[in-house]
Amino acid sequence: MEENESAKNIERLLDVEMDVTVRFGMTTMPLRDVVRFGIGSMIELNRTIDEPVELLVNNFSFARGEVVVVDGYYGVRITEIGSPEERSRTLLESGN
Repeated sequence: MEENESAKNIERLLDVEMDVTVRFGMTTMPLRDVVRFGIGSMIELNRTIDEPVELLVNNFSFARGEVVVVDGYYGVRITEIGSPEERSRTLLESGN
């Protein structure tokens, strides 16, 4: 494969859309509590307010960051990110 053709293939991959999720926290609870949820219900999570949130790409951990507000919208400022090898492995595993 020529170098130019390889670059075109990589360019095509860069346009592939992937699900990006910010995980703020988690908890485990019995179904009886879940079915009682209603407007105004409170759910205690396993993180404190100052802990970083987790950035998932296709449900695989990719980075960590802090919640910020930009022009009235929530965002995430990335503070920790895996090495290029770890990120590639995460993306390749998520494609299986």
